[in-house]
Amino acid sequence: MADKPSRGLVFYGDGLAQFVSPSHTHLHELASRGTCGFLSLPHSPPAESEDERVVRELALLLDAYDSYILRNRKHSSVSDCLEKSSVPTISERFMGLRAAIFTNDSSVIPFARFLGFTVVELGDLNMNNGSLKEQPFSELLKLLGFHDAKALETCEFDLIFVHVGSGGNDKDANIGITSNKAELINGLIGRVLERAQLGSEISSRLHFSVVMSYGSSAKNEDSVSNSSLQREINHDLSLLFPRQSYTVTGKDSVNNIRHHCPMLIAQWQNAVTRKDNAERFSFEEFKEHGANLAIPADRFLHELAFKLWKAPKYGA
Repeated sequence: MADKPSRGLVFYGDGLAQFVSPSHTHLHELASRGTCGFLSLPHSPPAESEDERVVRELALLLDAYDSYILRNRKHSSVSDCLEKSSVPTISERFMGLRAAIFTNDSSVIPFARFLGFTVVELGDLNMNNGSLKEQPFSELLKLLGFHDAKALETCEFDLIFVHVGSGGNDKDANIGITSNKAELINGLIGRVLERAQLGSEISSRLHFSVVMSYGSSAKNEDSVSNSSLQREINHDLSLLFPRQSYTVTGKDSVNNIRHHCPMLIAQWQNAVTRKDNAERFSFEEFKEHGANLAIPADRFLHELAFKLWKAPKYGA
């Protein structure tokens, strides 16, 4: 545990897990430095649109599924105002946590504001051809209180999410553009690792997480067969293996778990996170060599808020 509160930076590649390639060296370097595992999700509702999936899975990642359901209900404008006022903001839920989200997704923006996030346009972080602008990237770190490899005493935000979608409602939703978005995240990770040199104040104060989901590709048969959290176990021996924590709440089994295509997560903070044996950012590598198997996606923010000294410890 750090002797000072961390500041959190999360890169969330929605639907980009399938586009991770061996050329994404910064992403694999992060996996090799930190601790890796999975965030489990429920099955998708029937006839769910892509925009609905994007917001629902983000809501689960932010433990705001109840707010997502509430916001989607059809009410009069008066009832909407009354019910919105009863939804606690992220600051109210996590001890004054100041949080921002960078995104260009038009379905995510109103929901993030509904939850109390400050919303910033993502486009300023990249130029044409996927190359990164230095000045906006430096400004992003300054928002977290990092400047010239130093951790300032004050910061504007305790937590920043950078949401990069696979397409969704964008007109550029095709394989080529989506692959470029995976390149964008890889490039951003490289910038972070370059600034957070081992032994620097940034490396010891920045809790860095990268989350990649399968998005709509989770419905494909190939994804289902190649990315299952369940292992093949002889039926006669199955009772000897304990149930994983993501499948139970207390003594009760959790229903509606999607055992395939979980979110992949790698986290790193120098001298704070454990280092496991994973060397690449991939499902197979995390399953065989990651330190964590899976926790429910809606527990992620609680674990992160603990590192920021904004929540009590979740779990063991």
